[in-house]
Amino acid sequence: MPNRLLHAQSLYLRKHAHNPINWWAWSEDAIETARRENKIIFLSIGYSSCHWCTVMEGEAFSDETIADYLNENFLPIKVDREERPDLDSIYMQALQMLTGQGGWPLNIFLTPDDLVPFYGGTYFPIDPKYGRPGFLQILQTLRRLYDSDRAKIDGVKSEILTNLQNSVLLPTQTLSDELLKLGLEYSTGILSAQMPGTRFPMIPYADAVLHAVRFDFDRYDAREAVTQRGLDLALGGIFDHVAGGFHRYTVDATWTVPHFEKMLYDNGQIVEYLANLWALGVQEPAFERAIAKTAQWLKREMTAPEGYFYAAQDADSFVTPEDAEPEEGAFYVWSYSELQALLTSEEFTELSEQFSIVPAGNFEGKIVLQRQNSNQLSQTAETALSKLFEVRYGACVSDPFPPARNAEEAKSIAWSGRIPAVTDTKMIVAWNSLMISGLARSYAVFRELEYLELASQAADFILQNQWINQRFHRLNYGGKVELLAQAEDFALFIKALLDLHQATRSIRSDAPENQTDWLAEAIRIQDEFDEYLWSIEQGGYYNTAKDASRDLLIRERSYADNATPAANGIAIANLVRLSLLTENLDYFDQAEQALQAFASVMEQSPSACPSLFVALDWFRNQTLVRSSIEQITPLETHYLPTTALIVIDALPENAVALVCQGLSCKEPALTQEQMMQQLQQSQIRSR
Repeated sequence: MPNRLLHAQSLYLRKHAHNPINWWAWSEDAIETARRENKIIFLSIGYSSCHWCTVMEGEAFSDETIADYLNENFLPIKVDREERPDLDSIYMQALQMLTGQGGWPLNIFLTPDDLVPFYGGTYFPIDPKYGRPGFLQILQTLRRLYDSDRAKIDGVKSEILTNLQNSVLLPTQTLSDELLKLGLEYSTGILSAQMPGTRFPMIPYADAVLHAVRFDFDRYDAREAVTQRGLDLALGGIFDHVAGGFHRYTVDATWTVPHFEKMLYDNGQIVEYLANLWALGVQEPAFERAIAKTAQWLKREMTAPEGYFYAAQDADSFVTPEDAEPEEGAFYVWSYSELQALLTSEEFTELSEQFSIVPAGNFEGKIVLQRQNSNQLSQTAETALSKLFEVRYGACVSDPFPPARNAEEAKSIAWSGRIPAVTDTKMIVAWNSLMISGLARSYAVFRELEYLELASQAADFILQNQWINQRFHRLNYGGKVELLAQAEDFALFIKALLDLHQATRSIRSDAPENQTDWLAEAIRIQDEFDEYLWSIEQGGYYNTAKDASRDLLIRERSYADNATPAANGIAIANLVRLSLLTENLDYFDQAEQALQAFASVMEQSPSACPSLFVALDWFRNQTLVRSSIEQITPLETHYLPTTALIVIDALPENAVALVCQGLSCKEPALTQEQMMQQLQQSQIRSR
């Protein structure tokens, strides 16, 4: 018999609808029930494409004995972290305080009266293994403790709550002259070290190191670091060389075997990063191919008919419709004998020279394709990959390729190729915004109009559909709008609109009809952002609106970057850009106040917040170029990280451009060479 989650909008919640556990969604009713019945709240947070979330759903959460005990003694609540990143952030921070580490699924236990956690973990097996206790054993121990030794629980809670409350008390301080160098060098060191954790894309760090390239720091070679990260991404098994799109991360330091889920947020950031690398002058053919193939994947599999982008694709898929459980990577990997049978001798030889292909395989006896070099692939190799594409998708691939929206669809549809992984088709504003920015930047660099069309359609969808009662909302489930927008939605969408504005300044003949005024829309949304999320007392932006924070232990102003950049780093850079493009210095003053709000964190924990240092770079080295369409167009193909561009018709006599920095402009540039020299000098004022 299904539980309360059967009719949830979230795919992740619906995946648990047939568990014997009497799950609740996070709600006032659930919390009040726990208080009335004096039950510990078991809060379990994850997301639809999370592999270990799927494993636990099929093991502990499907076990009748565990379910009976949990239902009797606890109030179980399921949360989709992609719906509620504010809840996830608070309880992930608490989990790290409790255990010293985090991850998903995030399983944590709260006392019902105050929602303060006292115990937590990630994956819990049914029986003791992997050095972890069995889940039922944990439940029984916690219930006994709750009933017999509340003082011990209260002691843990008190420490956790105090630490959470202290975490939001950030002392304001003046920005030091050395702070920018400190932060950019830290990010360069992290990216250069190739530590075990760097098998994740870590694009917020990589973006900061791109900013660092022009400063020529002594300790690290920033250009080498960003180039190597680009090669890891474009050549490694993290990239789907057959059909495009990047997986979430690799499980080894050689970038060979990925965790196979594809997340929209990773792909948007990586596409923008590779386009910027190309604009920097690192023009490896593999970068251009990775961007093009990812755009094809996006259009084919991840774009709704309405124009927005889907959220994610699972790591696991079924091999046959009769399978009870999906297998990780089944949609993507190949056996050695399979490749030999599918390809001609010439194709197999060429593919083996271009990719790491050995009889034993590199993933559980199968092969994940990983390239040997970054050169342009031969036509023979591309033909071989096309054959693999046909096997995977079927000989007559429809465009768009229909998503499998759940496991039942995946197993019941008569696919002409392999059974695809399930696609989470919800629209998340923040993640769509990252993809819009990536496509806008790729259009500016490569002038592929399809990139701009995909980006513009998604942005227009958000502008036309995500406001209810004049309030911006985060999610869209096939036309059903849900949940007020959070800081990351505001910040990243404003950035996306500014990126579209900059990418379309030089458009003339290829401009879409009725082009949206991207800058005007960015200004309008910034006004709403400031009204509901700006901290008047402290500076910076809260994660949630002031009227949407009642169920939160604390009201955070996130500054630490993870797989995605923190909202405040992006928001502060947006304020500087808006000040340049509108000549409204109120934005600039606001950016300074926000940076001062986080200056102590930047100084004490520079490795935690690379996007804040990118914002500081914008603040210190902001540059505005006013010029004609003829001069602006080639500038867009350069990597100019702290520069805004404005097309004007009236320039001083004989001038080609005006380059301005801060509150003053340099003498009119009379040649393109003089303009470029002024521009380069302006961007390194803070060495």
